[in-house]
Amino acid sequence: MNWLEVSLTVDGELAESVADVLARFAPNGVMTEQGVKFNDEEDEGTATGPITVRAYLEVNDQLEETRQKLEESLYFLGMIKPLPVPAYKQIADQNWMEAWKQHYKPILIGQRLLILPAWLESPEPKRIPIKIDPGMAFGTGTHPTTQLCLELMEVSTDHRPLTTVIDVGCGSGILSIAAIKLGAKSVLGVDIDIESVKNSRENADTNGVGEELLLGQGSVTEVLSGSFQFKSAPLVVANILGPILIRLFDAGLADLVEPTGEIILSGILDHQAESVIAAGEAKGLKRNDQRQIGDWVAISLKR
Repeated sequence: MNWLEVSLTVDGELAESVADVLARFAPNGVMTEQGVKFNDEEDEGTATGPITVRAYLEVNDQLEETRQKLEESLYFLGMIKPLPVPAYKQIADQNWMEAWKQHYKPILIGQRLLILPAWLESPEPKRIPIKIDPGMAFGTGTHPTTQLCLELMEVSTDHRPLTTVIDVGCGSGILSIAAIKLGAKSVLGVDIDIESVKNSRENADTNGVGEELLLGQGSVTEVLSGSFQFKSAPLVVANILGPILIRLFDAGLADLVEPTGEIILSGILDHQAESVIAAGEAKGLKRNDQRQIGDWVAISLKR
């Protein structure tokens, strides 16, 4: 089956009305796209600019009739406020759910780890597979911040066995799962986003990880207050953003690290690294290791 894409780019005031019109003729719904503006390094993004509204018409014997009725409806809407001429494009049908998966390949990390899309068999049986669904929360293993963090975690386990680990901002749970597969007996993963907590559990199930992974909604303050099973650990990991890590040090992030323990920090741009290190040193930590991919840096600090 083929489809005819129809799209109009309009301002925010008209977008909802145009979407309502297109939805009458598009059995699979309507899609909207808008630009995003980032105000600073912590900004999650604010929608800005014109909106493109897209719908897909089934190519069949009724297509020309459907298209005519759609354009009539847009004409009447345009009498209220002028509309641009709709753009049309032929789209070949495909299995979209399968097509996007082709872009994801296994990723080798360090000497022992392998990030494996959940639907694939491992091409490296001797490596430790961490199965992740890339369609889920932040932390799918494709980004340098996650890869750097995993690499430093592997190095850390070369020097001593893992017992307990705290993962601050667990996202998809990839670091927590890796810690358990690297030998940790118990891992506490916390995130302020409840959907991330749910996704972490789903990914843990995919990896055969059970009660050894403790999950909950919260951050540094909640861990230190005793809301979870333990308040500190020999290894703490946090893959967030540089400015947020600095703020978390003020909230007690360093207090999560046991005496002689280690904290691995990622999500740091190279020009932020010294500020993050200084924030950790002010709390009694010292630089241990540092790795970089492109503009991204991960840092290991020790108590």
